[in-house]
Amino acid sequence: MLHDLYVALFVTAAGMTASGIVANLYRLLVGPTVPVNTRGLYLAVMVVAGPSVLFDNAARSRRKKECSHIAFFLAAALALYWSLAIGLFVVAAAITI
Repeated sequence: MLHDLYVALFVTAAGMTASGIVANLYRLLVGPTVPVNTRGLYLAVMVVAGPSVLFDNAARSRRKKECSHIAFFLAAALALYWSLAIGLFVVAAAITI
């Protein structure tokens, strides 16, 4: 059972890593504002970059005392679950390659 937990943690970390890489590459290439004509690209990128952006926004609002502990932990749990789903795709793609 402990092996399964390690695999789940590894897959979640792989998903969060992929999310962070995609989010930072997008920020470097596009900048802080989203151009109007690339809204579709933004939405497609946010499918993968979403967990990193969600956790970053939740951490910022928690530091500013703009959200409660419960809201922060719900956002963190959602980001981790989303990272697990992305990590499953990343690890499955790595295995097939």
